[in-house]
Amino acid sequence: MSQAPPARPPQPPEGLEALGPTVQRLRRAAGYTLSALADESGIAKSILSRIENNETNPTLSTVLRLSQALNARVEELIGGEDARPALRAHLRPAQLPLLVSDDGLCELRITGDLDAVEWAQTYELSARPGGHLASSPHPAGTVESLYVREGRAGVAVGGERAEAAAGELLRYRGDLPHAITALGDVTLRATLVTLRRP
Repeated sequence: MSQAPPARPPQPPEGLEALGPTVQRLRRAAGYTLSALADESGIAKSILSRIENNETNPTLSTVLRLSQALNARVEELIGGEDARPALRAHLRPAQLPLLVSDDGLCELRITGDLDAVEWAQTYELSARPGGHLASSPHPAGTVESLYVREGRAGVAVGGERAEAAAGELLRYRGDLPHAITALGDVTLRATLVTLRRP
């Protein structure tokens, strides 16, 4: 009787290969056990173990909670160690860090330089109809620009609402709670730029 082939080891989530080792390194540097980090972050210990072993693709809110618990920027968590050659990066689509909204309908691919996150960052946003991406306020002086390439977007910020169709741009305060929603029945594809003014 032939034996079953050995199980394949878990594959890291696409573009997030550095997340698990970085979370583990920062956790140990902070003196946390998995249980202590679970208590601090509100994330189950079993999920934290899977994250550290790159066996799961965490949601955006999970990554945000980890960044707060470990006192680290999101980009630091997903970027890992960064070599500095003249040609900094040549990343294929599957290598770009990917964050997913809680509702599973929105995906953010980070396309900007992770080292520049304190003042600028760029993302490619894809949101299926009805997808909703809510964000907490960024540091004071932050401005976001959303350029819609396909579909329609709704933005809510500071009690105001606006809509943009393909070819249109919305610019708004990123230092207030804000949310982007994919309107209509076409997938929203947009470029999102976050800029912190000096």
